[in-house]
Amino acid sequence: MAAAVSTFGPFLFDRARMKLSRDGRSVSLGGRCTALLATLLDAGGGVVGKDTLMHAAWPGTVVEEANLTVQIAALRRALGVGADGEDWIVTVPRVGYRLLWPRAGNVMEQGAPAVAVLPFENLSPDPEQSFLADGIVEEIIMALSRFRTFAVVARSSTFVYKGRAVDVREVARDLGVRYLLEGSVRRSGDRVRIAAQLIDGASGAHLWAEKFEGAATNIFDFQDEITRSVVGLIEPQIRKAEIERARRKHPESLDAWDLYVQAVPLVYGANVPAYTEAIDLLDRALAITPDYGPALAFRSFAHEKRRTFGGAALAAPDDVELAITFAAKALEVDPDDALAMALLGWERILFRWDYGGLALCSRAVELNPNHRAVLDLTAVAHLYAGDLDQVIACGMRALQLSPGAPDAYMCMNHISSAHFSSGRFEEAAAWAQRSIDAEKGFLFSHIFLAVSNAHLGRIEEARAAMKAALAIRPDYTVALEIDDPMRFPERKKLMIDGLRMAGMPEG
Repeated sequence: MAAAVSTFGPFLFDRARMKLSRDGRSVSLGGRCTALLATLLDAGGGVVGKDTLMHAAWPGTVVEEANLTVQIAALRRALGVGADGEDWIVTVPRVGYRLLWPRAGNVMEQGAPAVAVLPFENLSPDPEQSFLADGIVEEIIMALSRFRTFAVVARSSTFVYKGRAVDVREVARDLGVRYLLEGSVRRSGDRVRIAAQLIDGASGAHLWAEKFEGAATNIFDFQDEITRSVVGLIEPQIRKAEIERARRKHPESLDAWDLYVQAVPLVYGANVPAYTEAIDLLDRALAITPDYGPALAFRSFAHEKRRTFGGAALAAPDDVELAITFAAKALEVDPDDALAMALLGWERILFRWDYGGLALCSRAVELNPNHRAVLDLTAVAHLYAGDLDQVIACGMRALQLSPGAPDAYMCMNHISSAHFSSGRFEEAAAWAQRSIDAEKGFLFSHIFLAVSNAHLGRIEEARAAMKAALAIRPDYTVALEIDDPMRFPERKKLMIDGLRMAGMPEG
């Protein structure tokens, strides 16, 4: 359902009264111009085809396209031009029109990118196999739209390019996007090969390309598998490209989005002092845009990690309250923000010993099953309050989405923790070592390596791992572990016994 009020630039459009105002002053529009404006607003910045616009302005009537041209020209005159001297309405040649970023609060207004998924080309000899290509594209669009850090152009706007030879740079300009995903599908018998490329819309350069191949005996399962694979690899690539773009900008020109993307790798990392740096960047972003949901969520994340991994020496006294407050506010801004929901759920378990937080984490996975951080938070929530098999399932899924992601060490450590709590100490030690190999500065990988070796009777190795852990955080003691929010006494006892055997101070 469309919002009761839509805003863009200095304009406010009251849908109940079908009235437009600019800076509080009424703008006179005819009935057909009003219908066209409402339809363009509904597209959220996407391209609207000429047939759709003519149906909106002349419902049930067949009219010449010239009538649409006249009404669009009248609407342009009424709106005038923006601060940059450009028209508010952009013509997409041979297709239709779009309105420049109509919604206040949309990520586009924070400088965040938009992505367009173009129709995949059917390379199979059977033209009817295009349904498979279309189905995969629809699934990818739907999956990408669940992320809150970029906008995704609607299918109705991108499928107007189906079957057409296009210049990706022109398409990027027409759609107002920074990145495009294009690809092809080839089917031979039960085997299907998918090729996909992520393209920089400004330069036309390929940022990422990959091929996927598999059996399509169950077409829906195959579409789901391909969607997970593509989305899991695309999201980190866009984030990486945006971080590099923000770094090239002059410090004085950084907007809320630029500050946010610079904070993200600091929060995902294992360097505790960097969490404070991330908080400072996110504080600046929120000073520009106070209700910026992604920045609110990552501000919560940074406070939680500084408190969890920094201890009394590096954490601030109010980190617990700030973590919960910012997660709750992010969820208030966007009730379907999966990351904010998972953060709030985990923080309720961690800081309030409220095991009902597990339900929030599970719901977050339902909202976005392809978000690595959501899966990671849900894994650790299950470790403390739920099912150990789910810890491994969430951790493995996160690793499969993006095997080489900078924060993969967290997933590996959670898998180690589940094996440890299940008494599978060899597997736990192996996964802990994998986590250490990926990130030597993460405290708990060394701790799980220590306690796993201790329970295996490898005391010398256990004490060496504990020494490495205490070098990262010297104030960690058995007393802190006794006072943690683990719901299951048997899991806590196994951990405490291992810590003592490995030589952790009592505290």
